[in-house]
Amino acid sequence: MELFDLTIHELHAKLKTKEISSVEATKACLQRIEATDERVNAFITVTADSALQAAAAADSRIARGEMDLLTGIPLALKDIFLTKGIRTTCASKILADFTPPYDATSWGRLQQRGAVLLGKLNQDEFAMGSSCESSAFGATRNPWNLECIPGGSSGGSAAAIAAQQAIATLGTDTGGSIRQPASHCGCVGLKPTYGRVSRYGVIAYASSLDQVGPMTRDVRDAAIMLGAIAGHDPLDSTSVDCAVPDYTAGLQGDLKGVKIGLPKEYYIDGLDPDVKSAMDRAIATYRALGAEFVDISLPNTDYAVACYYLIATAEASSNLARYDGVRFGHRAADAKSLAEMYRQTRAEGFGTEVKRRIMIGTYALSSGYYDAYYIKAQKVRTLIMQDFLKAFESVDVILTPVAPTPAFKVGEKTADPLQMYLSDIFTIPVNLAGTCAMSIPAGSSAAGLPIGLQLIGKPFGEAEIIRAAYAFEQATEWHRQKAQL
Repeated sequence: MELFDLTIHELHAKLKTKEISSVEATKACLQRIEATDERVNAFITVTADSALQAAAAADSRIARGEMDLLTGIPLALKDIFLTKGIRTTCASKILADFTPPYDATSWGRLQQRGAVLLGKLNQDEFAMGSSCESSAFGATRNPWNLECIPGGSSGGSAAAIAAQQAIATLGTDTGGSIRQPASHCGCVGLKPTYGRVSRYGVIAYASSLDQVGPMTRDVRDAAIMLGAIAGHDPLDSTSVDCAVPDYTAGLQGDLKGVKIGLPKEYYIDGLDPDVKSAMDRAIATYRALGAEFVDISLPNTDYAVACYYLIATAEASSNLARYDGVRFGHRAADAKSLAEMYRQTRAEGFGTEVKRRIMIGTYALSSGYYDAYYIKAQKVRTLIMQDFLKAFESVDVILTPVAPTPAFKVGEKTADPLQMYLSDIFTIPVNLAGTCAMSIPAGSSAAGLPIGLQLIGKPFGEAEIIRAAYAFEQATEWHRQKAQL
């Protein structure tokens, strides 16, 4: 097996015995990026020189016996994380030349453990999208089929794993942006509970929905990454101060007595036949592992997409007001007045989808519509949250599809925003409820594209969904399938 194709725990074992060095592993990843990224376009910025310096420092650390599970591991970050001295664009023209003066907390924690940064990954502009097609730096392609989308908005983070360009990556999930691309690219994607991982230094889209999480090759790696980035951060007022368990400790045992909920609202007639058969097989596998199934209802699911696209766009309208050409980012060159400079800067700097969402959000927040739209959406959000809490009174985890279809063709839904928005119908409710969920490989379509299943957990119930995910992974071979680039 090639070095760039190893998991974190496999590479750690080789680094520990000094069978290989971090410099060798990092070079292998950089060579893989060079060989494949012209076709995939997963990276916006590759930091080859600083990566090799960090790898050499990690090797020195290992030689001194100061080794952590992540020391010397080559990782990559969605280009939404601030990285001191390294360009951070959020895949937008408005930040095309922005270099932050400090690091995001999540990246800082990985850096402290000796992780190596390969570069910054492509995404939908300002994390607004489900296909990684709205980037100012061009669309990312799915390594399983270059004519297909990788999912979004963390499309580059998923594609880099599938293309064997990075050992693990970080993404963000506002309405499914980790789980949906993980499903489409055949990797593991974990969206933690809101407040479990610091959002400090993450460029905001919708502040009450955004959450940072890992994307990896297997469940053990996701547990390792989550353990490294989770925990209270006084710099983030929404960060929750509660103990972080050892997520790798639960990677054992059967699932006897574990109750899995099947919500009727997620098993709908419009589900793609390949997705339905993958879910049927997953249910059969879980039965064989000793899990018990309970039929449940999440009755307000039908309102989730409309609710999300009011709350998220309203928060985006507020958050993106700061990009006005005054303090940082792009500024229009030939404006004759301050008002004209604002207008031209934002017209030139933002892409179509970002403009659309800012306008929807501004409308929802405007005088006369605030109560009718935004406040009503917040009330519906509370009902959705209550649906989940009621369901968890009788089940331990909930099992659903991640997306209604496998990955679709590039360009297939760009002309119809509503169809694009419905791609996240099964993932959005989790963000509105603020709880945790993950996608793991669970099948493939007739065309050979990956299909994931979604495990939803109680608030701060990451350990339970990791345990259930690991048991399924060990009983199947889907996570071993590789894209052939």
